[in-house]
Amino acid sequence: MDVILLERVESLGNMGEKVRVKPGYARNYLLPQGKALRATADNIAYFESQRAALEKLNAEKRVEAEKIAKKLEGLKVSMIRNAAEGGQLYGSVTARDIADAINAAGKAEVARNMVVVNQNFKTIGLFEVPVVLHPEVKVAVTINIARSEEEAKVQAKTGKAVVVDYSGASETTDAKSALLDADALAAEAARNAEESAEAAKDAAKSAAKSAKRAGKKADKAESDAEEDVADE
Repeated sequence: MDVILLERVESLGNMGEKVRVKPGYARNYLLPQGKALRATADNIAYFESQRAALEKLNAEKRVEAEKIAKKLEGLKVSMIRNAAEGGQLYGSVTARDIADAINAAGKAEVARNMVVVNQNFKTIGLFEVPVVLHPEVKVAVTINIARSEEEAKVQAKTGKAVVVDYSGASETTDAKSALLDADALAAEAARNAEESAEAAKDAAKSAAKSAKRAGKKADKAESDAEEDVADE
C-alpha cells in the first residue's frame, strides 16, 4: 500500500514522503496513529495544501520534546521487584511500569507508548530504555531493577546486577559481602537470625509432639503388658 507520511517515521522516511508499506502495517499502525494517509490523489492534494501548517506544528512539538529530553537526560530510576536469588523476576517490568516510574521521578510526564520496549524485562539489572518524545527526538533513560533499595544502590555503583551463585555457602557469603554494604548485610543477618529462630521453634514443637506420642505409645505398651501378666 502506498502512503504519504505526515511525520518522520523511523526506517520509513520523513514528512511528506510517499512510501510503500505492507497493508497490515498501514491499517494497524500508520493510519490509526495519524502518522500517514493513503496516497490517493485527493489525500496528496490535501497534504500539499496543509504542508506549511503541518511543518510549523511539527517544529513546535519538536522544540517542546527537546526541552523534555534535556530534563530526562541521564535519568536513572530504581524499580523494586520481587525476584529469585538468580535474578529472575516473579513477573516482569513493562513499558507502562517504566513510564509510571519516570513520571514518579517528577522530571517530566511521558506516555506509555513513548517507551520503547521490544520485550518485557524479566531479570534484575541495569537497562537503557529509549523514550521517543517526538519522531525526531529520542532520549535514553536507565532503569535499575532490583530486589531492594540496598541492592539498587549496589547495582548503581558497580554497574552490574546483584546475582549470587549459591553453589556453596562460603561462596555465597563472600559474594554478598563483596556486593552489599554494611547496612544491607546487617539487615540480612537480622532476617536470617529471625528465620533460624522460627525454624528452631518449629523443630522444638515437632520434637515435643513426637515425644508426647512416644510417651503415649510406651504407656499403652506397659498397660498391655500388665494386662497380659494378670491374665496369666
